[in-house]
Order: sequence, then structure tokens, then C-alpha cells
Amino acid sequence: MNLRRILVVDDEESIREFFEIMLKREGYQVVCAPNGREALDFLKKNQVDLVISDIQMPEVSGMELLVKVKELDSELPIIMITAFGSTDTAVEAMKLGAHDYIQKPFKLEEVKIVIAHALEQRILKLENAQLKKELGSKYAFDNIIGGAPPMLRIYEMVRRIANTKSSVLITGESGTGKELIARAVHYNGPLKNRPFVTVNCGAIPENLMESEMFGHRKGSFTGAIADKKGLFEVANGGTIFLDELGELPLSMQVKLLRVIQEGTFKRVGGTEDIQVEVRIISATNKDLEAEVKGGRFREDLFYRLNVIQIQCPPLRERREDIPMLANHFLEKFSKALGIDVKKISNEAMEVLRSYHYPGNVRELENIVERTVALEPGPAILPESLPRHMMESHQPAGQLDANKIEIDEENGIELEALVGDFERALLVRALQQTGGVKKRAAKLLNISFRSMRYRVDKYNLSSLSVDDDEDREEKLG
Repeated sequence: MNLRRILVVDDEESIREFFEIMLKREGYQVVCAPNGREALDFLKKNQVDLVISDIQMPEVSGMELLVKVKELDSELPIIMITAFGSTDTAVEAMKLGAHDYIQKPFKLEEVKIVIAHALEQRILKLENAQLKKELGSKYAFDNIIGGAPPMLRIYEMVRRIANTKSSVLITGESGTGKELIARAVHYNGPLKNRPFVTVNCGAIPENLMESEMFGHRKGSFTGAIADKKGLFEVANGGTIFLDELGELPLSMQVKLLRVIQEGTFKRVGGTEDIQVEVRIISATNKDLEAEVKGGRFREDLFYRLNVIQIQCPPLRERREDIPMLANHFLEKFSKALGIDVKKISNEAMEVLRSYHYPGNVRELENIVERTVALEPGPAILPESLPRHMMESHQPAGQLDANKIEIDEENGIELEALVGDFERALLVRALQQTGGVKKRAAKLLNISFRSMRYRVDKYNLSSLSVDDDEDREEKLG
């Protein structure tokens, strides 16, 4: 039996009875309230998975109830009941956070579909919240923040692969959090109580690489005054993380391949085979397939390490996470530096959101730390931010190519700038049309399909409402 609990709120007894009979037949638990006041009293003391409420009710209206329920639980889905022809009110309710609406007279199959979809979304959000909680241990997702779709996909992939011992290759630009993802994979799997050893392949001189990785025997070279374990031996039974893998010299690639294939190696100057069992997680900001084609990386090693690949998105592709990250860093550095900077102003946040971040999350963290350290007031203002950010910032919809300076050395992020401008126009069109995608598409002279694709691409669902075309697709 489905144990999902649904609260039905309607001042008409016949409507309450209709939902109670129908929902119980579908296997749901049903609680009914004749008005908004009783519904709120119940919700303050009990958990439900879905609320179905009439819009027109005495005392506390459906719209008032919607706002108060969202204050209690912002993620709780609410379906509004509206009279035939009253879609304007229903659209307004969806802007306030309603999941969907159903019209009187009811079409039974449509009602079932809308309810099933709302509960499905509720379950997914709860599972994601639980997953993030599970991955929130000290060494896992403690410092990984974000709810953008690309990050949710990474959380899901980590959950799936953490319990395997397959090799993982994490790709992405510098500063995107590749090591944090590697630790999440390790510390949420069966090896979490075993060693996690990091090797920065780009920081070890080539002449010392073999000794660092595999250890050495006393007297094997000048300065080898005692036997030393290598990092693979230290990691035995756990995970070794090869950061900046693309910097690994070809001479070491051959030796690494042998360790993967045979599970053994010799210390520098030694004759004894040392056996190890380690999980290898690698990370790179290079295109290793291009490196293979260029003869700078062994193809056989690439395929051995690239069993499972995780791609970390650049910050500019998950801009909706910037406010969350910025506020996290604000709290972190306010405490660390003992400076009482309470908030980031809306104007400053808009500058932070629009910047292209070539250094990704690491750059954002450094910007917030610097700003907190230098800010004399209680809030971060636009003028508090580094000058180059202000110079590159263009208010939404006011991109002027003549005012953009193209740096001779570093150039500009063309795709990021064009993407920002496109997103700003989409936001303006949706706001101007009350979130109706079909009308917004007409304003922009693009097809409805193209509009819907862009709304998903830029994560603008919160600004849009379902058009007739969306509803037809949902109902199949």
C-alpha cells in the first residue's frame, strides 16, 4: 500500500468526500480539513506529502494558505483547486509556489496524473536532500554546495559509484572542486576508514616522481639515507588520488600502468615485489583524449583510468549556485576573520552572479575572503568588490559590445557573455508575460520548443508556468 499522506482542504463537504474516496482507492492516506485554519493547525503538528486546497474559501483563503504552508515547508507541493475559467488566479498561485492546479468539474484521469507527478517530485526532492545529508560528512560534501541540475547529477553518480572499486576520472577546469568530489567517492564507500592519499602529479619533480610514488631503498641514490615507503604503499587498502594526471611524465605512465595491471611494484633500488590493492581516482583539467592523440599520454593507461568519468561543471554553467556559495563563504570568512559582515547586498550579488569566473569556485571563494577582509561596513556592496568585476559587469539586458574591453593576453569569455545576455532577455520576456512561455517565445521571435529548451537550459522554471502545450505533453 502507498503510505503517502495527502491533506485535502475544502469548505465543501462533497469535494472533500470526492477526494477522500478517490485517493483512498489509489492507496494514499487522506486527511481532510474544512478550512485553512484547521489545515494550518494540522500541518504545524504533522507531516504530509502533498496538500490539495481550494482557492476560494472563507476565513483563510487558498492563496493565504499557500503562502503560510510555504513558510512552514517550502518544498511541500501544493495543488490548487479552481473553478472552470479561473485560470488567472491559478497562474498567480503557481507564481507563489503552487505545484499545479486542477479545474472543476474534475477529469478523474487528469487529477490522478497531476497528483502522481506532484508526489514524484516530492519524493525526488526528499531523496536528493537525504543523499546530500548522507554525503555531508566531514570529508565528503561538507564543502560541496549546490543544487543546480549538473551538481545533482554528480551527487547521484557519487552515490552509485561509491560502493564500487572502479577507477574514476574526474575532469573539469581548475577550481571546480575535483578533489572534493574524489573525497566524496572515497568517504561514502566501503573504503572510508582506509587511507585516502593525494598525489599532485604536477608538483613533484620528474627525477623524484618514482621515489615519491613507489618509495626507495636506503642508499639507492644520493640523499636516500633510509628506506622510505612510497605513496602507493601508504595508500594500500584505500584510495590514491592522482591530481593533475595530465602532468604525469610518460616515463611514469609506463610504471603506473604496470601497477594497475599487476598490482605490484618495486621500490627504487629494491628487488622485492611489493603488492598493493588500491582504488585509483584521478583528476585533470586537460583533454586527455587530445593528449593521447598528441602522443603525450598513453592510450592504454587512459582507458584503464577512465572507467567511470565525472565531469565537474564550471561555475558559469551553474550560476544559480552562486548566491548559495557566496553566502556560505561570507559566513565562513566572517567567523574566521572575526569581522561582522552580515550580508551581500542584492546589487553586489547581481555582480557576483554575472561574472564569468575563469578560476571557478576557488576564485569566488578568494573574492569573498578578500572582500570580507577589506569591508568596513555591515554589508558587501558593489563598490566593495574587485574593480575588474565591476568593469566587466553589465546590468541585465544592457550588454554593450563597445564598452567591453578585450584583454590582449587573456581575451574574453565570449560564450559566457552571450549566455548572460540571452538569459537576461529570457528573464525579461518571462516577467513581461507573467511566465507564459508561449507568449514569451512570441516576444523573442523564437519557437515554443526553443523557448522551453532555453528555460530548462538556464534553469528558469521558477519564472515560468505551464502553457497548454506543456499540459498536453504531461497528460500524454
